[in-house]
Amino acid sequence: MKLCRFKDAAGSSGRWGVVEGETVYAVQSEKDALPVAAARRLDEITLLPPVLPGKVICVGLNYRDHAEEMKLAIPDEPVLFMKPPSAVIGPGAPIICPAGSRQIDYEAELAVVMGRTARNVTEEEAPRCVLGYTCANDVTARDLQAKDGQWTRAKSFDTFLPLGPYLVTDADPANLAVSLYLNGERKQCSSTARLIFNVPRLVSFISAIMTLEPGDVILTGTPSGVGRLRPGDTVEVVIEGVGRLANPVK
Repeated sequence: MKLCRFKDAAGSSGRWGVVEGETVYAVQSEKDALPVAAARRLDEITLLPPVLPGKVICVGLNYRDHAEEMKLAIPDEPVLFMKPPSAVIGPGAPIICPAGSRQIDYEAELAVVMGRTARNVTEEEAPRCVLGYTCANDVTARDLQAKDGQWTRAKSFDTFLPLGPYLVTDADPANLAVSLYLNGERKQCSSTARLIFNVPRLVSFISAIMTLEPGDVILTGTPSGVGRLRPGDTVEVVIEGVGRLANPVK
């Protein structure tokens, strides 16, 4: 299924919907495909983030070409950091450049959304714990990342985690094209087939450290081609079979 969260002109918020073509059918929950209200066209609603995560676990340097462009060693095991849920915004919402940074970068990523509690799961068990996938932009204050020597402040500003537009439950994360467009010009282009650590490995590895709960999000890393965002830009993350996530920059 292709799922979304949305609000409509009546002011409702946080409703779940199943998307079929240009039509949205409201449902009770992300696990329910039975409509409970009249169908709406996509142009009649406002899409919200497709998930409100309890926690967001991110993987750094998970594409070899990105590690090389950052002049960092290829890791022997996943390099983890976290972003706060308060950074999450949905499609169309603006990314706000904070006054304390002069270099805000985009990073296109495939996001994994957990559907079941996972603790010490094997790589074989991991796919059964995943609800689906969505597009993500791991926005980063690159100058603050370099200044601090660690990543928390640089990754955590409000609006620094666009997610969406949909949560797709039947995508195969093994070989999906991942692209990013800045003002219509392609800046990143790769495939999840080039991940150093694939999705089952990441879910298994992280679940051995912390319990993953339904709704938690794992960002799988970004390919080479990261670059700067400026006010007035429009940035789009496009993932094959998952969707197109567009956000303006202010």
